[in-house]
Amino acid sequence: MKNPSIVLLNCLLAVLLVSSCSTPRDKPNIVFILADDMGHSDLGCYGAELIETPNINALAAGGLRFTNFYNTGRCWPTRTSLLSGFYPHQVLSDPMPGVDYQSDPVQPVTERWLPSILKDHGYRTYHSGKWHIMRKVPEPSQLSHTEVGFDHSYRTEDGRHLRPRHLWEDGQEIPLPESDKGYEASVAIVDHAIKYLEEHKELNREDPFFEYIAFIAPHFPLQAMQKDIDRYREKFLMGWDEIRVLRTENRKELGFEVHEVNPLEPERFAPWNLSPEELITQIDSADTGRAVPWDQLSQEQQEFQATKMAIHAAMITRMDQEIGRFTAALKDLGYFENTIIFFCSDNGASTEIMNRADKHTIGALPGSADTYLCLGPGWSSAANTPFRLHKTWVHEGGIATPLVVHWPEGIKKTNAFRDMPAHIIDIAPTLLDLAGADPGELDGRSEAPGISLVPFLNHNLVIPRPPLFFHHEGKKALRDGDWKITTIEENGEWELYHLAEDRGETHDLAKENQKKLQELVSLWEAQRKEIIEQLGAADLAQADKSLNEAD
Repeated sequence: MKNPSIVLLNCLLAVLLVSSCSTPRDKPNIVFILADDMGHSDLGCYGAELIETPNINALAAGGLRFTNFYNTGRCWPTRTSLLSGFYPHQVLSDPMPGVDYQSDPVQPVTERWLPSILKDHGYRTYHSGKWHIMRKVPEPSQLSHTEVGFDHSYRTEDGRHLRPRHLWEDGQEIPLPESDKGYEASVAIVDHAIKYLEEHKELNREDPFFEYIAFIAPHFPLQAMQKDIDRYREKFLMGWDEIRVLRTENRKELGFEVHEVNPLEPERFAPWNLSPEELITQIDSADTGRAVPWDQLSQEQQEFQATKMAIHAAMITRMDQEIGRFTAALKDLGYFENTIIFFCSDNGASTEIMNRADKHTIGALPGSADTYLCLGPGWSSAANTPFRLHKTWVHEGGIATPLVVHWPEGIKKTNAFRDMPAHIIDIAPTLLDLAGADPGELDGRSEAPGISLVPFLNHNLVIPRPPLFFHHEGKKALRDGDWKITTIEENGEWELYHLAEDRGETHDLAKENQKKLQELVSLWEAQRKEIIEQLGAADLAQADKSLNEAD
């Protein structure tokens, strides 16, 4: 049975669509670009003070910036939601609390994927970059590019920006580049994205295309070409406290609403981080795993931290330059005007500090392939300005992402904001709508939860929609209109925020507005139970009992 609220919403959207974007002569080509672990204000067009992103800024100036767009707070859940149109829990990409995945005969609510449906409607489909499309339960398993529906796929290896050990194309491992010729992941990703464009022009010029470009930047380890790092060397010695102030001021000048920014929270960091002792012995005595005030650091620590942020900035600028190279190829091939480009991040900046893959070599040149540096909670707090907390949390710092949309033939008024709350689950129905397909083709055993954003491309309206649901590793949240509830840790107390006045989540209203709190908690519980039923869990009562015992 169709959700009545979704039926009403779809009727409203249909009315909007009639007067929405000008209709291009042909189906648009679609490009979706995803950054990895990029903070909300790491782009110039979203407030970055020093990081140069002229190409993404140009897309924003010639298109739209969404102010209330969300991901899932983590890498693989966001990517799986992007290509399925469902919450990650509905497609077994993230576990739902209370379900015994080893005993219950659960099944994903759908086996259909966005690229496959687009192919049914005449699109050629291409992927270049990071993959991480996976089922997480009952056992972790990667899906192949053919299962998802891509005609061609170039896949990089996570965690090696300068010296890969494995690369794949169309499911087959391919030879590594010669060591003396150099390798940089963002460059290689765009090399292959352009190759697929050129092949498309030669072999399938009459067909529209969908290209998914998934960068691994600026995800740790912090590695970049030294010429890119040199651009930012010593520029971040002002520290993360001042950067947070500058970004807040920049956002105000850009036209964003500015709210109070939460103080640093030194006690919040990924539980799997290196201990202080491990950090000193494995990485550097000048590293720190806590977001303490900048003036509490020694000069040696400040210099080391500024170098880390310089590498982070270099990775973002390199990604931006490669996006510029890709858009230039679109223009050269005659595709630019009727190609709609989306750009966002899979989650917020990361507080993680680890030492894995090839391990860190103490004394090696920072940012080189022999190092394994991580941004850490101090700079992550700055990168996620003006929001609170980080990747893996479902506070705004973990789940709020920039979304830039650019489409010369379809967007009438450019350099504009869109304030409608939206989520990565909305991308698949949006792309199907753009392709002239019915977003209902996403539906499996249950209705896909997202909405098409096409009507909002030329209307800055905020209309009611079903609440947005979040859960990852015990952290819970729900946004309903301007209200949001969230928990700061697994099994933690619910917090309540009115985002229209407090997007920084600085004033918890849970105690003074118990009625609203309980209303939203009931909505979150109802959504959880609905998903469990959709999965086919054998015993909902047992799932509730298991969750209560965990709490």
